[in-house]
Amino acid sequence: MFSLFKKFKDGLTKTVAAIAAKTHGLFGGRRIDAASLDELEEALYTADFGVETTTEILEEIKTAYRQDPSLQGRQAAEIGAAVLQRVLAGAEGTLAAPAAKPTVIAMIGVNGSGKTTTTAKLAHKMKGDGQTVIVAACDTFRAAAVEQLKSWATRLGIDLVASHTGADAAAVAFDAWQAAKSRGADWLIVDTAGRLHTKSNLMDELAKIRRVLQKNDASAPQHRWLVVDGSLGSNSIEQAKVFHQSFGLTGLIVTKLDGTSRGGAIVGIYRQLKIPIYFIGLGEQPDDLQPFSIANYSRAVFGLD
Repeated sequence: MFSLFKKFKDGLTKTVAAIAAKTHGLFGGRRIDAASLDELEEALYTADFGVETTTEILEEIKTAYRQDPSLQGRQAAEIGAAVLQRVLAGAEGTLAAPAAKPTVIAMIGVNGSGKTTTTAKLAHKMKGDGQTVIVAACDTFRAAAVEQLKSWATRLGIDLVASHTGADAAAVAFDAWQAAKSRGADWLIVDTAGRLHTKSNLMDELAKIRRVLQKNDASAPQHRWLVVDGSLGSNSIEQAKVFHQSFGLTGLIVTKLDGTSRGGAIVGIYRQLKIPIYFIGLGEQPDDLQPFSIANYSRAVFGLD
């Protein structure tokens, strides 16, 4: 458990450092005062926690400060973490054992979100947990996507069904489902396109993949996860809304949190959409894709142990 928390803390270093810099190390042991509360407010906005969450955190700290004027920064950090845990209640996505074989996860997201890489990392994690996985390379529109996934599959020993760039993505998905069924695979992870000529083209393509999968299994894809780039901050909320309206998202994966100081955006995304967060990306290595933990996240962003 400690090593998992360390991954969260290390992965959110830039967010923690940015908050510490703006608050002049408030959580390291300084006492709370009016100036430090102003600094904290600015730091939380900069980290993209949003108006609602920032207001809730500050109000609770101010209440505690009025009751105890000797309140320390460390105590304020504990209050902030407790508020985040309350706001994020219900945000942890729990992946149950597959009821049907294969159970399909459609990976959705715009180019640049880390979708293809995350697909490979997720398959790697499932394989490491003793489950059988097949990946379908259905981002056939982007020239590098199929080759990128092939490279990851070779490196990590992942079973892959792929065709050439420009192939019919729905046909690849159909073949992959058939392969997964014949091999008794637990999971089929479908990497979908992140861009086509227009947004409507993209949504039509996703709908086509869904229809074709449902010819094999009416309930597929059982999971429809949006991969969002955490460094985009609150801008990712609008992106998530569009995909949710078109495809009925069942989960989120937030990537690239190690490369941004805007790690608070994850809270705003959940507050707006109430879609569970299954995994977060905390680094570039395969094992840096970690199940989302409310407790670990809430304590890590405030620099707590």
